[in-house]
Amino acid sequence: MDKIIKGKVWKFGDDVDTDIIIPGRYLVFTGEKELAACVMEGCDPDFSNKVKKGDIMVAGKNFGCGSSREHAPIAIKGAGISAVVAESFARIFYRNSINIGLLLIEAKGISGHISEGDEIQINMDKGVLKDLNTFEEFEIQPLPEFMLEIMKEGGLINYLKNHLAEIKGQ
Repeated sequence: MDKIIKGKVWKFGDDVDTDIIIPGRYLVFTGEKELAACVMEGCDPDFSNKVKKGDIMVAGKNFGCGSSREHAPIAIKGAGISAVVAESFARIFYRNSINIGLLLIEAKGISGHISEGDEIQINMDKGVLKDLNTFEEFEIQPLPEFMLEIMKEGGLINYLKNHLAEIKGQ
């Protein structure tokens, strides 16, 4: 996982639920590519054609609420989104995202300051998000060290595969 992440912003509001992220009719798919082709269709049917690898989603409160389906973070990651920054996340969505290696960052009040199309830079070491259009800086909530380790390995399954011997020895 890069210490500095830079990308174009796609902005969403409060209470973006998993049905908006990936509508239920697509739950027959499990692969990243198939799910990515339908991501955010609930609010922008052409989103998957516009988003580029490395882009960043910015949202308001309670992002990922609704059902506990893992398809939602898989679709976002599959679309090439490098991080989702929101004021808050639904608890199960948060954990599912970390488990698959999708970076989530909490930043209180962020949705009122960042606009769609802005380019932002996230410095994980400093705990700062900077809008490269306005040069405003915002404090971000750092991830706990154990979650950073999971993210560096690309998700929980990869982490467990790479550290199984250590875990068994404890």
